[in-house]
Amino acid sequence: MSVLSGKRILLGVSGGIAAYKTASLVRLFIKVGAHVQVIMTPASKDFVTPLTLSTLSKNPVYSTFFNQDDEDEKWNNHVELGLWADLMIIAPATANTLSKMANGTCDNLLIATYLSAKCPVYFAPAMDLDMYKHPSTIASFTALEQFGNTIIPAESGELASGLSGEGRMAEPENIITFLEADLESKLPLKGKKILITAGPTYEAIDPVRFIGNHSSGKMGFDIAKSAANLGASVILVTGPTHLTVNHSLINVVKVTSAQEMYDACHQYFNAVDVAIAAAAVADYRPKNIAEQKIKKNTDNFVIELEKTKDILLSLGEAKKQQFLIGFALETENEIENAKAKIQKKNLDLIVLNSLQDEGAGFQKMTNKVTFIDKDFKIEPMELKSKEAVADDILNKVIAHFYE
Repeated sequence: MSVLSGKRILLGVSGGIAAYKTASLVRLFIKVGAHVQVIMTPASKDFVTPLTLSTLSKNPVYSTFFNQDDEDEKWNNHVELGLWADLMIIAPATANTLSKMANGTCDNLLIATYLSAKCPVYFAPAMDLDMYKHPSTIASFTALEQFGNTIIPAESGELASGLSGEGRMAEPENIITFLEADLESKLPLKGKKILITAGPTYEAIDPVRFIGNHSSGKMGFDIAKSAANLGASVILVTGPTHLTVNHSLINVVKVTSAQEMYDACHQYFNAVDVAIAAAAVADYRPKNIAEQKIKKNTDNFVIELEKTKDILLSLGEAKKQQFLIGFALETENEIENAKAKIQKKNLDLIVLNSLQDEGAGFQKMTNKVTFIDKDFKIEPMELKSKEAVADDILNKVIAHFYE
């Protein structure tokens, strides 16, 4: 999965012959899973049509401050567009547009949006060789990089003038590659390995029956996706669940029983930097598993249970440098029980769930958690989507390594 997948990309197109390449660029953005909106300068429409880019991006294309054909004259909100974007890319960036960006010459919608953008901004210059080497253009490059913008270097080759040299806008495939590499290099968890457990475990009674619980696995899967999107290499050990994940940085290890999850966790634990135990592991399992399906022959049936191995406790005992996070689902004395679990299991952080909180617990799209660290600092959080809770958990991991 590309690091651009799911990203909201605002593409600014200015008026140069290289604008024809933006059709391919938009198509590639969509192909890797990005969401794209396009702003065109009036001059750029001489080189590529708004209809083309609108069709490819599946969104309206903007080029003026208001829609002239709209009787209500609804304006195109440059501030809204700037805040919407995760990334803004100006391609092609002509000498004229670069000068306006560098000097704040706000005379069109593209520049107004650029000046309002709070996201990282990239620009791909496109112009003839002499223009590219002119001191005023170089001054624009310098100013924009000092502002924190990132240049996507121009390529060498045949130019529109017939000359050959530097100044060609980078090819769309190379722009995608540049963006992916640059974003990946800045991901806060790049190079970190994280072990995550998810879902329930099923403990067999006989070949067709088992003891289990209502965990969907969503919390663990959301943590895994968030970690991978932040650059971490993830080992996701999951019990039975209908959920799936497709990410190049996530290695899914499927297990069924608590013993299988125990074995998988210890197989990988020594090599990871972080372990997050989000699975709902069965505390007990049948002592004896029937080889054949048990017949319904009596009014009462007794199953003798024995304790499963405590995975989190064993990881705490084996812990060296790992940052170890556990979950606690409590129904009473929540804080005190969670504190005791931190000490007993040698945890760095515990994520406390209470079944008393509406919207939390199994089979829910939301969760309400309280963070408690090893120093017993308590941080209650609001009810949030499980995706947002996953991001909060990963922010704790980032803080551990970088603060």
